[in-house]
Amino acid sequence: MDIGVGLPSTVPGAAGKELVEFAGRAEELGFSTLAVLDRLVYDSYDSLVALAAAAAATERITLASTILLAAYRPSGAVLAKQLASIDRISGGRLVLGVAAGGREDDFAASGVAYRRRGARLDALLEELGQVWSGGGAVPGIGPKPERGRIPIWIGGHSEAALARAAKHGIGWISPGGSASAYSELVERANTAFAAAGRTEKPRMAAMTYVGLGEENSARGAQYLRDYYSYIGPKAEFLAKGLLSDEARLRDTIDSYAAAGCDELILFPTTADPGQLDQLAKVAFG
Repeated sequence: MDIGVGLPSTVPGAAGKELVEFAGRAEELGFSTLAVLDRLVYDSYDSLVALAAAAAATERITLASTILLAAYRPSGAVLAKQLASIDRISGGRLVLGVAAGGREDDFAASGVAYRRRGARLDALLEELGQVWSGGGAVPGIGPKPERGRIPIWIGGHSEAALARAAKHGIGWISPGGSASAYSELVERANTAFAAAGRTEKPRMAAMTYVGLGEENSARGAQYLRDYYSYIGPKAEFLAKGLLSDEARLRDTIDSYAAAGCDELILFPTTADPGQLDQLAKVAFG
């Protein structure tokens, strides 16, 4: 199983210099992917801008949006150009992870209907492919992605999300939760891909939050309570699930691998680049 790491671009107060240093250090230590979260109404960096900065600071590591809430963006053509630009700047290292999203305020802020976000995402994925192939409502928007298209991961637990993954994606990504339930999700994704006539095995990914050590654990738990405050009491459940010691992290990695996960992305909940060495020691030691 590959091990990726999240760029702490949604951690309030993270300095731009820290993010650039973090990206370079993640690549040096051998993490497979550098990923970003996405939120509009929050004290966070724009996820695509953060990925562009990471692209300039790295040479080999895969760059991924896990997960981009693409449906709140009003223009598919603009988004297609932004994504293709990051992909070209990085030399074809971008993977696009998308989901419908569950944060109504993000949609209200951008003027996009929240209740139609699933249909909006389906239409948007079609539009991205058309623009990248040189078509779309207004042909000629460039640049084109390095490989012609950008690989897509789809997130979300609903049947609609799994069907979306089977139609558009290289695989499916879990937004978190228990590793013990992951094998069932792998089975559901495999079933959805087979039902859509896909012969290749979907690439299965998952993410989990980490904050090793007493100080990082306390700060990280508070960040999760704040970041997920929109889901009410469930935010406390996420905060308590934060991986705060090396033994739990190692057990979690092993559990996801046994459940059929192809890539696990560890999302730090503080911005200190120094924690990467500790994560790498557990992940690769």
